[in-house]
Parts: sequence; C-alpha cells; structure tokens
Amino acid sequence: MIRSEAARRRLIRALADSVILHAEELTRLDQAIGDADHGLNMSRGFRAVLDDLDRIAALALPQALGAVGTTLVMKVGGASGPLFGTLFLQLGKSLPEPADAAGLVAAAAAALDAVRARGKSDPGAKTMLDVLAPVVAALRAGERDPARLSALADAAAEATRPMRALRGRASFLGERSIGNVDPGARSSALLIGAACAVLSAAAPTGEAADLQAGASDGAFGAPDAGP
Repeated sequence: MIRSEAARRRLIRALADSVILHAEELTRLDQAIGDADHGLNMSRGFRAVLDDLDRIAALALPQALGAVGTTLVMKVGGASGPLFGTLFLQLGKSLPEPADAAGLVAAAAAALDAVRARGKSDPGAKTMLDVLAPVVAALRAGERDPARLSALADAAAEATRPMRALRGRASFLGERSIGNVDPGARSSALLIGAACAVLSAAAPTGEAADLQAGASDGAFGAPDAGP
C-alpha cells in the first residue's frame, strides 16, 4: 500500500499529471457539451496540488488525500471543484491508517456516496458517477487487479458517449448531448488509471494469484517499495 512519503509523492504527482497532461483533451470534451473550461479548471486545481506537494506528501495518506480535496475545492471552478474535492475529502475521511485493501474498498464506497449526495445525481445521468460506480462495484465484488480496474474505468467513461445527459450544463442540450464522452467521467477514469498504475508498480512481483483470490495483500495491501 502507499505508506512512505516517497510513495505518497509518487501517487499525488501521478494523479495530478494524469489530469494536467490531458487538459486539452478534457477541454475538447467540454467544448462539445459544457462550458469548455473543464480541462483548464481541473489542470489549475492539480497544479495547485503540485505546488504544495512537499507539505501534502509529508502527511499520512488519509490526511494527504483530504488536503488534495481541499485544494481542489478552493482552486477548481464550476461544479467540478466541489465534486472532485468531495471525492478526495471523503476518501481521506474514510480511509483508515494504516490503509489496507478492505479499508480502501470501504473508503471508495463512502466517496461514491458522498459524490452522489453532493451532485444530487445517480449513475446513468452521464456524469463522473458512471465511472466511479462500476469501479466501486468491482472492488466490492473482489476485483483487486489494477490493470483490470483501470480498463474498467476507461470503458465506463467511453460508455457515457451514447448517454443523454440528465445533470449539469450538458443536460440543457437534451438529445444533442448524445454522442460525446462526459468530461467528468473521463477525468475520473484518468485519476483511477493513474492511481492503479502507482499501486501496480508498488506491488511485489508474483502476487497476481493472491490479488485474484481477493487477499488483502498485493497491489492494494502490500507495503510499498520505498523511494
């Protein structure tokens, strides 16, 4: 799991980079069905996270995630700041220290519920929930393989393309929102993919069988390898 300061630094940087490096893509997606500012806003928020990386990475993982959430609430404009901020704030609030696989699953489920309540929405409305919900469901069902979870998130984001938006500015477009990937769903998939890549790299070789069996060790429970 992510226990050392060096590992927390890698995780937070990977999360931030996943959004910053895809800011133009996110903006293009938002141009089609939103205000064309999602990429800019999310990038600004995660650049602020990187500016404070030394302080955040020095915190225990729950507090570090909470600090990321606070920064996003303060720096990301529009609806995305409160929603993605809530995601990280609730993860930090719910994650035990030290964290293990069971604790991560419970925290992810709590974060999903918090985002659902904050956005007054449910899966199927063409939002970030359409990525978060299937990933949390897979975790609850025992999926522990980071590559499969990342692929699931990507597929779930793409699955928002044929949906009609029922929440947010995109909902004003009605049928015209169909045919475009939701930018919040794409951002969620990017963040999940980045986290999965870090967790996968931290897992000792040869634990795939344990992960598939639902053991608490492995990519989601093993000690990180340090710097």
